[in-house]
Amino acid sequence: MAQAVDELKHKHDEHPWFFHHHFTDVDQQFDTAKLGMWTFLATEILMFGGLFVGYAIMFSMHPEAFHAGHHHLNVNLGVINTAVLIFSSLTMALAVRAAQTSNKRGIIINLLITIACAFGFLVVKYFEYSHKIHEGLLPGVYYSFHEYVPHIEMYFALYFMMTGLHGIHVTVGIGLLIWILLNALKGKYNSAYYTQVELVGLYWHLVDLIWIYLFPLLYLVS
Repeated sequence: MAQAVDELKHKHDEHPWFFHHHFTDVDQQFDTAKLGMWTFLATEILMFGGLFVGYAIMFSMHPEAFHAGHHHLNVNLGVINTAVLIFSSLTMALAVRAAQTSNKRGIIINLLITIACAFGFLVVKYFEYSHKIHEGLLPGVYYSFHEYVPHIEMYFALYFMMTGLHGIHVTVGIGLLIWILLNALKGKYNSAYYTQVELVGLYWHLVDLIWIYLFPLLYLVS
């Protein structure tokens, strides 16, 4: 019995630090983690999908309010944020590729750029939100803009709900990006192990994809 325990301990000691004993091999662990992330992303799509359906219903009921509401948004800022997020998806993909090829410098540089883009996106949203609050373009009973179109407050309720929830996801993404950046600085990622980088990359691509849907729905209503 003692010999069996020693053999098991020796076998465990030979495993790399990232390999968990309850998996058969590293490939199984990677596939399981990836499946888990895709399952999580599916729930995120369902959540935002419900908001998109709600938007479609309200738009069909009050199209004039949505047409009036989108004129209060700054399309140029929306375009800038769209470009920033698309570029951040590129740098995130490059960070994953760098991890797959054991390019530590490439991982760090591309993660830093991705994080900078994420902060840039939030800064732009801060100025947009500040303008809406100052003008009284708020949801529900808090709408106080001097011009009123019936049900326009519903448009801004959906605007703040959808962009606010997306902003929360961007903030969470920044935290995850900083976490894997710190690990990258420690040299934890290489061609043998890059699971965390790839999974965070999948999450970040979803955040970007959701914005690509939000931008035309909210800023380009016609």
